[in-house]
Amino acid sequence: MNFNFEQGEILLVNKPYKWTSFDVVNLVRNYIRKQLGIKKIKIGHSGTLDPLASGLLILCTGRMTKRIEEFKEFDKEYTGTIVLGATTASFDLEKEIDYNYPWEHITKDDILSAVAKLTGSYDQLPPVFSAKKIKGKRAYDYARKNQEVVMQPKRITISAFEVQELNLPQVHFRVSCSKGTYIRALARDLGLALNTGAHLSALCRTRIGPYHLRDAYDIEDMKLALKEQ
Repeated sequence: MNFNFEQGEILLVNKPYKWTSFDVVNLVRNYIRKQLGIKKIKIGHSGTLDPLASGLLILCTGRMTKRIEEFKEFDKEYTGTIVLGATTASFDLEKEIDYNYPWEHITKDDILSAVAKLTGSYDQLPPVFSAKKIKGKRAYDYARKNQEVVMQPKRITISAFEVQELNLPQVHFRVSCSKGTYIRALARDLGLALNTGAHLSALCRTRIGPYHLRDAYDIEDMKLALKEQ
């Protein structure tokens, strides 16, 4: 495939586990500079994925960077795993388990009922370990320094929340949601709805609007495609 990065390209990339979104941007930027000799190139991504999540990341170059905000408005789809009976301060595995709770009493019907209650529009409280800006700083900057920060609820929409498999205490799920939804917070809310604790142990973004993970480049394929320019 021939790319015209200066005019503008939309690149779909499968972000690897433990990579930051900026790691992917920097890799592609450096390859463009090295392989094509383009010293100045505008490039950005349209929606951060946490390091502990994998999946679809949309990169825009050149003139297509003007569409980044447009892409951020799209709804998104994720698959992942929620573990019942334990919490962490970050609601995922960034932090160690801090509390354990009984979960053995929870039935499949209990889970399906809680999932149904969490489907639709409601005000979600974002995690303190998040990139949400508070007084010009990221919330996680306060949280990682053990500084108190007050998060404000935000209206989100969960258009689909499906249990794909139960292997208790693990709940494997698929979620379709509006922009600004925190799946880690959804894991917390599921635990609360079941009168237990919960945290997110795995997450993959499979769709952003009309763009699908199945059409994305893996990192090695992306490198190869850039080398062939």
